[in-house]
Amino acid sequence: MASTDNKMTGKIRLYISADLNEEQNCLLNKSQHHYLRNVMRCQPGEHILVFNGRDGEWLAEISKLDKKSALIQAQIQTRLQTFAPDIHMLFAPVKKARLDYMVQKATEMGAASLTPVLTQYTQKARLNYERLKANIVEAAEQCNLLHVPELNESIDLELVLEKLSETLPSRFLVFCDEGAGPILTKASRQALEAMNNKPVAILIGPEGGFSPAERQKLHNRPDTLAISLGPRILRADTALVAALSLCQMTLGDWV
Repeated sequence: MASTDNKMTGKIRLYISADLNEEQNCLLNKSQHHYLRNVMRCQPGEHILVFNGRDGEWLAEISKLDKKSALIQAQIQTRLQTFAPDIHMLFAPVKKARLDYMVQKATEMGAASLTPVLTQYTQKARLNYERLKANIVEAAEQCNLLHVPELNESIDLELVLEKLSETLPSRFLVFCDEGAGPILTKASRQALEAMNNKPVAILIGPEGGFSPAERQKLHNRPDTLAISLGPRILRADTALVAALSLCQMTLGDWV
């Protein structure tokens, strides 16, 4: 949950799931109620900013804040809704703390959706989707975003490739290949630029990389580009940031 010192100017910022329009009343959840009342020491009549990923950002008045509940009323729309570029982030799960980092950074950098992908070398782990979703929401609140990326359940690599091919048009896949060489070639940069305004997915593998069979299947897939992330071996969380930065600079909303 995001905040600043000046509570009267609506600088506390919360994500809510309810629809937002003028004079819309919204009941906050338990954690938001606790945050406003016990952490920020807010009072009825003060203002906060709220967004839901659909209706833009609104200045809302705290109309009720007692021991049991918190109620707000949307008053003025401060920003119209905008959406992230159509870039889907596919990544092999890693250890808990680094996985938190990955979903936070992917959110901050404008991914439209996040999907954990299970590969042959993925260390199987039980994912805490509630925790991951909370990290995504917190990143969106703190970074002044209007869009909150969708978090999908984990899926096997083979199945996700089938789903990508079923979309119309087929979604381009940027495959971060540890065997692609030490540099990002001119041809790769040009191929990335040619994907501008097209649906794209970025695939980050596990710590042990992709298996030979997986790499071969990825190379054989149409509409797939294997790219290098440089001459150094990167951890999966670092690779995610590098790959998303590269794609945002060439075909996203950084240009």
